[in-house]
Amino acid sequence: MISWRKHYKKGLIAIGLLLSTSASIYGQDGDPKNGEKLFKANCTACHALDKQVVGPALKGVVERLKTEQGLDTDWLHKWIKDNVALRASGDKYANEVFEKNNKTVMQQFPNLSDKDIDDILAYTSNPPEPVKEEATPPAGDTATAAPANNTTSSIVIISLIAIAGLLVWILVKLRQLVKLGQSEELTGLNETRVKSFSEIYEKYHYIGKGLLAVLAILATYGIWNWIMWIGVYKGYKPEQPIYFSHKIHAGENKIDCQLCHSSAKYGKVSEIPSMNVCMNCHRAISEYNGKYIEPGKDKAFYDEQIQKIYAATGWDPAKQQYTGKTTPVEWTRIHNMPDFVYFNHSQHVVAGEQAIINSFNKKNPDNKIDVVCKACHGKIDTMNVVQMANDFTMGWCIECHRTTEIDMNNGYNKEYFKNLHEKLKKQYPKDGGKITVDAIGGLECGKCHY
Repeated sequence: MISWRKHYKKGLIAIGLLLSTSASIYGQDGDPKNGEKLFKANCTACHALDKQVVGPALKGVVERLKTEQGLDTDWLHKWIKDNVALRASGDKYANEVFEKNNKTVMQQFPNLSDKDIDDILAYTSNPPEPVKEEATPPAGDTATAAPANNTTSSIVIISLIAIAGLLVWILVKLRQLVKLGQSEELTGLNETRVKSFSEIYEKYHYIGKGLLAVLAILATYGIWNWIMWIGVYKGYKPEQPIYFSHKIHAGENKIDCQLCHSSAKYGKVSEIPSMNVCMNCHRAISEYNGKYIEPGKDKAFYDEQIQKIYAATGWDPAKQQYTGKTTPVEWTRIHNMPDFVYFNHSQHVVAGEQAIINSFNKKNPDNKIDVVCKACHGKIDTMNVVQMANDFTMGWCIECHRTTEIDMNNGYNKEYFKNLHEKLKKQYPKDGGKITVDAIGGLECGKCHY
């Protein structure tokens, strides 16, 4: 006789084993939410879930390795913690991965615990759904703003037409009243009134000459003012071939100015960075995922600019290699000193750094700066499109030299100009011994013109 109870117990045990095995294969004993944080902190420089960056796409990597290679999570633990040692041990698949990815050495992560790695793998197997945030346009929703603007415009136009009509009606009525109030004698006088320009000039020539003199003075002043502002381009912000937002790079991401403009500190000129400087980051960052979006722009717009960088450098993001086909980027220069002016960036950024910052903050207590670059170029970290923040005239430079106090604690000045400083302190007692740039030759013609 068949014992159904016995078979029932065996069936339950078999189902339990099957479920537990499936869970161990396809589900990860980890926290996907914590894994997401760890993934973004350690992995996103080289990996993405859905596409190859420097390394391969990692979505479903646990299941993929189990199905294709018969490898479990133990192999991934070894690879993540020390892939160099795993390859050196002769592991076949580890060396295949290394060869397949252009022999790019993956960073080792001995600092990650087994729990951390399990969390990361859980995230790659079952990434949480992204939280959708309601976009709040800075200037209000355009869909609702447009009708309101149209209504306002219509009201303004109708009001202006009504006012114009009222003025015309008043003028007509006044003309009628003037005609009614005019006597016959006054009408005859109007007909005999002098109407010749020469006669009028003869009668009022002193007033005419005075007016002409005033007009000549105003015209001379206007021409002089126009001449003095030739070559002054304050507010100039040209459109560039690749849209580069300093607000995103320097403001949101806090990238130091000198990471890209390295020669500003050690050279005479602060150069426009070459495209390989951009590729230091954008070789791994192929799309924009920042929170800040400039009004009127969207993610697709920023992604398009990154693709322009790839086209200029000849980078193939799919194959993760350069094609050799490059295209020069024709940037439009904004700050460009005339040939007869000598200006050394390094002198101001190094020797004058603290002095310039202190002077600027003293003169602008409500608009203080933390980086010396901002004293001349404005708050670049808030600009989406860089513009010329100052007029950069000779008078502007001289005013700065007259008001900027020399940094007496600067090691260079303290060492090489000690005696000079003591002498100048005696010559400038009215300033309490304070020495400004003009006192050490900052107004000498040969300092800037040669």
